[in-house]
Amino acid sequence: MARMVRAAADSEAADEADISGTIGINPSTGLAGNGVRTWAVIVTACAGQFLVVLDVSVVNVALPSMRADLGLSAGGLQWVLNAYSIAFAGFMLLGGRAADLFGRKLMFLTGLTVFTLASVAGGLAQEGWQLPAARAVQGLGAAVLAPATLAILTSAVPAGAARTRAIGTWTAVGAGGGAAGGLIGGLLTDLLSWRWVLLINVPVGVLVLAGAAVWLTESRTDTGRRLDLPGALLVTAGLAALAYGIVQTEARGWGAGATLLPLAGGVLLLGLFVAVEARAKVPLMPLGLFRVRAVSAANTAMFVCGSASFAVWFFMTVYAQNVLGYGPLEAGLALVPSSLSIVFGSKLAPRLMPSAGARNVAVVGALLAVAGFGWQSALTPGGSYLSSILGPGLLIMTGLGLTGTTLAALATGGAEPGDAGLVSGLINTSRTMGGALGLAVLSTVAASRTAGGTSPRELTDGYALAFRTGGAVVLAGALLMAVWLPRGSSDE
Repeated sequence: MARMVRAAADSEAADEADISGTIGINPSTGLAGNGVRTWAVIVTACAGQFLVVLDVSVVNVALPSMRADLGLSAGGLQWVLNAYSIAFAGFMLLGGRAADLFGRKLMFLTGLTVFTLASVAGGLAQEGWQLPAARAVQGLGAAVLAPATLAILTSAVPAGAARTRAIGTWTAVGAGGGAAGGLIGGLLTDLLSWRWVLLINVPVGVLVLAGAAVWLTESRTDTGRRLDLPGALLVTAGLAALAYGIVQTEARGWGAGATLLPLAGGVLLLGLFVAVEARAKVPLMPLGLFRVRAVSAANTAMFVCGSASFAVWFFMTVYAQNVLGYGPLEAGLALVPSSLSIVFGSKLAPRLMPSAGARNVAVVGALLAVAGFGWQSALTPGGSYLSSILGPGLLIMTGLGLTGTTLAALATGGAEPGDAGLVSGLINTSRTMGGALGLAVLSTVAASRTAGGTSPRELTDGYALAFRTGGAVVLAGALLMAVWLPRGSSDE
């Protein structure tokens, strides 16, 4: 993985002169001294992001083995996934602001240390409750780590095309981590054991920690500024409650009290958060940030498009396994070309944005994904790999790569340097919350069509409806971007 990041960074260096050599140190660079090549900071930040996104999906194929080994119930097995996503989404904004106030390097190292130690605890779990608990702590570490990765990049590379290319690498590697989860999880589970889907984070985490200690220097915005504790508690509790309510829909449905109560509580807490922030002298989330068109539009679009993009991997995987009869490793291998295509789209976006304009690139990417969703929705029980997985997957993932990189560049480029960590946390939160909500909604849509049926035809009809619905959501996102996103390039 590090070789992939380094190769991507080196290719950018050949394309863009202002990041091809070295960047001198200044208080906001995050680089560890004069003469350090740009790829070093890109490798460090992107490796952290890769681990964070990888662990969203890497455990999926290992769940049956975890259940058999630890005696987990069906509900306990669900919490192996949900504990991570709830903690991740709930603490992300707090992690982003903490990076601005207490230091991006410090929060990077802190988040990665917590993440790595929790991976050890999860990999060595002996009781059923220990694994979800370790996953929750992993999610907390990830929420601190993820915003710091993007803030480090945006503070290390000057605004303009060079920064956009660096963000493209960050997006590509993060997307690759999510896409590679099934393949890596299948390989480790088949060749070693389910424990290694967590323990693999340990040697990688130690290497990244060592690299960060050497290559990064500390940067923060205002050492005299204090953390807005009431705002931090309200937004964290509100986001966690919303995430909890969303994941409850899979088991309880949308009308159950166990779903509606946390959803309503989350909305109420976030409403209180807005009221507190409007009166706070030094708010956690300056509400004026949303008056910046690029920030508000890009985050809204990321939420909408993310609500469909997260579900793609899930439905492609279950279609391959439940209908076409693929094994876990085969299903992971089948999605490798799609994984590469989202990397391609993420790397292509910075090349197109200066000439075509950021808004146009984002809209075209979304429309390309819509075409892929339409193609995917025509799948059949006897579909071939080429027509039912490969072709539509390439279109969807290339389009989402184009759109995701562009939106991240617009959001971070529209913020003040002192808010880099906060905006990084915000764009990550928009994508994560959108993805969690979208997966819950589209799973409900698919289940409504199958009506409990498990035959290949019934399952296929449900998956096809989910893809059609996802395509409609991304189309709405394309229209939103065409109207709301600012014109011109990413640094506008």
